[in-house]
Amino acid sequence: MKTNEGASRRGKVQRSTKETDICVEWTLDGSGKGTIDTGIRFFDHMLELLAKHGFFDLTVQAKGDIDIDEHHTVEDVGIVMGKALHQALGEKAGIKRFGFASAPLDETLAQVTIDLSGRPFLVYNVALPDRKIKAFDLGLFEDFFQAFVTHGGLNLHVNLLYGRNPHHIMEAIFKALAKALDQGTMPEERLAGNVLSTKGLL
Repeated sequence: MKTNEGASRRGKVQRSTKETDICVEWTLDGSGKGTIDTGIRFFDHMLELLAKHGFFDLTVQAKGDIDIDEHHTVEDVGIVMGKALHQALGEKAGIKRFGFASAPLDETLAQVTIDLSGRPFLVYNVALPDRKIKAFDLGLFEDFFQAFVTHGGLNLHVNLLYGRNPHHIMEAIFKALAKALDQGTMPEERLAGNVLSTKGLL
């Protein structure tokens, strides 16, 4: 686990509006357990991958007006997850801050670069061959990332190098994001006072 000795890097945020009711708990120094229920199964699957491959413990419980459209729920989950990440990081002193990952999935290759700088900015270069998986509009993920970046205070660059299958494309992006966040949130062991513990190995 990635942890500062004696510190609990955990964020918990609840947000209720006329359209959505969302609670997120995010433990940075986790084991990869994702407990996700947004009412949108493909979205759940992507957030489960984020938890698993980032070794985060992530709980997302969301109720929204998905009978009308998934937009409010997807965007508002991004808002609350961003706030929970910001809370979990605290002052962010002593972390590696930058993260980069490249994730392949069959014919697809995605790259994600982050800077946990407090300066929100999103670059999203993702050309989708098909915007729909079942009835879900994959274009909503750009809104999710924009909300996440704005409220999490991070610089996020998402680049799809190539890909054919839209499921593979989004899965590669979320896996790359997980690994980049894992890297960026890791304590920098070369700074005085930081202790890095990884899977129980000092």
